[in-house]
Amino acid sequence: RLLRIGFAIFGFLVVAVGLAMLVLPGPGLLVIAIGLGILALEFAWAERLLERTVDRMEQAADTVRRASRAQQLLLAAVLAVASVALLAAVLIWDVPYLPV
Repeated sequence: RLLRIGFAIFGFLVVAVGLAMLVLPGPGLLVIAIGLGILALEFAWAERLLERTVDRMEQAADTVRRASRAQQLLLAAVLAVASVALLAAVLIWDVPYLPV
């Protein structure tokens, strides 16, 4: 039970970081989707929000396709840094890959 509560808190924390990234530099929608994916393991409302977020991500992908080459390269660099940071956080904080 304590693990489930901790998992939910972690999911909410990831969503909060994603929301902050909507106004700060970073892949906000991607981080929100990851947080909602974590929460969707426990909550049905999070699964519905995840579906809507994925739709928004598809719209964002269309916007990226219309962006200039320099903007696309910058976005790729930001996503790479965010991915490495997420992997480092998982390894440093010993986050389980799958809920137990």
